Amino acid sequence: MKVQNIYDVLNKISPFDIQEKWDNAGLLVGSFDDEIEKLYISLDLDAELIDTMDSNSLVITHHPLIFSPLRKVNFDTYSTKLLKKLIQKNISLISMHTNIDKTHLNKYVAEEVLGLEIINTDEFISYANVNMNFNDLVKNISKKLNLKTTKAVKCNEFIKTVAIVTGAGMSLLDEVKADCFLTGDIKYHDAMEAKARGISLIDIRHYESERYFSFLIEGLLSEYLNKNEFKAIITASKNPFEFFVEGETVE
Repeated sequence: MKVQNIYDVLNKISPFDIQEKWDNAGLLVGSFDDEIEKLYISLDLDAELIDTMDSNSLVITHHPLIFSPLRKVNFDTYSTKLLKKLIQKNISLISMHTNIDKTHLNKYVAEEVLGLEIINTDEFISYANVNMNFNDLVKNISKKLNLKTTKAVKCNEFIKTVAIVTGAGMSLLDEVKADCFLTGDIKYHDAMEAKARGISLIDIRHYESERYFSFLIEGLLSEYLNKNEFKAIITASKNPFEFFVEGETVE
């Protein structure tokens, strides 16, 4: 199978041309004509993960390995170190980032993982009615995402509607029309801004809210891969963060 074959299917599922202007989704490493023997799917890449992959393969990730133009390739940064490994092993790389966020990932996590019933979606932001006490909502979300510690901003005791953006979505706060916003990478000043606007926040974290990407893509590709007797291998890069309570690791 060629890289082009997988790329074309992915492009039909979630067109690459709908990605944000600042994004870099698409074929980042390799050639469309490359013949592949194995297909891997992962949220991200790390050195240990690439070491486990077979040569002459294709890996599909959510986060692009290369965002900004490379002015030098001296193998001392995250992207260039991994780029060297990919090239040495003849591993092609396709990334599906903001295009799959818009078409599938946010809704998938909201419905399939969190059990929310989506009532509306506006590009990145999905909305759902919850009608729950805030504390109960935090417990419910934390349990479903397996979060042992959860950062939140409480503005209202009762939450009627929630908005959800997986990954880092606080740049979209101006567009949120809900009582509570579920997203990751919430910073101190983000919390202050949301509190001033009366919008509660639940930090569903970046890695934890997007780690379902691999299962989503495997499902979307399953029909095509089965027809061609080809299998996808779900892999997992490591979360760079560890979490401690009183000096003890909790996740």
